Amino acid sequence: MKTKKFSEQHPKVVVVGAGSVGATYCYALAQSGLASEIVLIDRNEELVKGQVLDLVHGQPFFPPVIIRPGTESDYADAQLVVITAGSAQKSGETRLQLLKKNADIVGGIAETISKQKCKGVILIVSNPVDVLTYVALKRSGWKRRRVIGSGTVLDSARFRHLLGKHCDVDVHNIHAYFLGEHGDSEFAAWSMTHIAGMPVDEFCKVCGNCPGWKEQRKEIEQQVRDSAAHIINSKGSSYFAVGLALVKITGSILRNQNSVLTVSTLLDGEYGLKDVCLSVPCVVSVRGIERIIVAPLASNEQVSLLYSANILHKAIDSLKQE
Repeated sequence: MKTKKFSEQHPKVVVVGAGSVGATYCYALAQSGLASEIVLIDRNEELVKGQVLDLVHGQPFFPPVIIRPGTESDYADAQLVVITAGSAQKSGETRLQLLKKNADIVGGIAETISKQKCKGVILIVSNPVDVLTYVALKRSGWKRRRVIGSGTVLDSARFRHLLGKHCDVDVHNIHAYFLGEHGDSEFAAWSMTHIAGMPVDEFCKVCGNCPGWKEQRKEIEQQVRDSAAHIINSKGSSYFAVGLALVKITGSILRNQNSVLTVSTLLDGEYGLKDVCLSVPCVVSVRGIERIIVAPLASNEQVSLLYSANILHKAIDSLKQE
């Protein structure tokens, strides 16, 4: 398999956005030992200085890594650029106005990265992640495999956690995915869910401890959708788990692991969909999206995926009309 040439000994990650998500990701990434250099960029230079200083004081406790503030020139030799930057919704601001503002921010960053002739991968985290992944892809002019969104990687992790808790099974023995939009229209791909190597329906027959399991499935699925809202209502924002999810994606890219992850990517005929970014199982490597896995979905799941795509198409169209 041919791959682009990067320094495997000194992988460099640039993080754009020094808020809670960006800083927590840097914190988790520093402990992982994946990167040799972590560069943090934000328009708020004082915030960057503070976050970097706080992080480097922990250097005696994690693997050797350079952590420093950066500039746009750092994009040039980055293996991975992670964009967490974006604007929070203000009082009286409509969802469309917020979407347009964040599309301008992320799109402008993508253009700048491209102008620096970066040969790496862009990972979009800012929300709404699927629409902004689409915007970044178009504004960068890059091939679709090199611009990806964090998608439903975190939602899938929440799904596995809830299944493990419900079934009393180690989460590491569960394979399960949430697909579609990272948002209200996302759905559980039950037809792809396996526990202890068995399809979930077969496992339930062996287990036999869950009367009314189909109704409980609906509850679990809704809990995943409501997770972010519950966390935000309790503490204002979510950043620990998403930081770890980003480290998982980063590891697959920097170490060329070919992990199967539900990242957001542009579809071009896969699953019968075109010109929209959403989450489906993808093999992620140093090149970004190595390949999209077109799995056979149950008929109701295919309908749910189409519904998700239609919602995202409308959001993309609203931007084009501005």
